[in-house]
Amino acid sequence: MESVHRPAARVICFDADGRVLLMNWRDPHDGSELWEPPGGGIDDGETPREAARRELAEETGLDTARVGDRCVDVERRSRWKGRLYVGVEQFFAARYDTSRPGLSRAGLLPYEAAELIGHAWVPPAEFASLPGRLEPPELAEIVKLL
Repeated sequence: MESVHRPAARVICFDADGRVLLMNWRDPHDGSELWEPPGGGIDDGETPREAARRELAEETGLDTARVGDRCVDVERRSRWKGRLYVGVEQFFAARYDTSRPGLSRAGLLPYEAAELIGHAWVPPAEFASLPGRLEPPELAEIVKLL
């Protein structure tokens, strides 16, 4: 499997009840399901926080002003579309005052809209019971750091 490094940033979104937002994707390469926090690649000239906020807006429509300054560096090894993505990603936190804030799919690119199955606000204690793969696998530990 080809290995690629793509600088990326993600946002751990917490609702008022401590649940974490996870996006549920279907890999078009092999049909596997993946759960992960919103986020994605850092564009040229963007800081990790700017990328995290842009990706949050595109994937969820949530208020990006809630994304904090502090981040945790996370070493990633994730399979997607027949490639192995490796490298450090920055994980930021965003906290919302309501329970399960509503999301919008309006900012998704066409291929993202086709690959996104849905989302869920999940208590960290229930991460292990999700169907499919959780990325990164140590997400519950990362949540504790934020």
